[in-house]
Amino acid sequence: MMTKPLTGRHVATIFICAFTVIITVNLTLAFNAVSTFPGLEVKNSYVASQHFDKNREAQQSLGWSVLAQARDGQVMLSVTDAQGDPVEVAKLDATLGRATHVRDDTSPDFKYDGQHYVAPAVLSPGNWNIRMVAEAEDGTVFRQRVILHVAKERS
Repeated sequence: MMTKPLTGRHVATIFICAFTVIITVNLTLAFNAVSTFPGLEVKNSYVASQHFDKNREAQQSLGWSVLAQARDGQVMLSVTDAQGDPVEVAKLDATLGRATHVRDDTSPDFKYDGQHYVAPAVLSPGNWNIRMVAEAEDGTVFRQRVILHVAKERS
């Protein structure tokens, strides 16, 4: 059995095909990264950094903890103080969405029920984020990104 010799044309074809695959994969990944980028957190990071430590200390002095849960078509946000007692905030703004894109972002209308903040939301399984901004009675701003994992329903 005779085999064809490896010629320059064969090597060039292999070389071109390999780099075509590499470039195609890189372009696909770059396009997906840019198209799913949710945007900037702050308009000017330098200005935001000037107040970071002061804001963090004020927020930590509140002693609040936040926990998010999803069940029965609702999202529940629990804000508790250092003693574990529920906290009713003066103002609450929250955005519910995926960590990887803004396509599913919503602003749920959370209502305080005496223990938790509750809002209707039907969520598909996976990881979600609640980017919340709450204001204490004394005007202290509390910002936190709360991770919410929604499990698949068992059959």
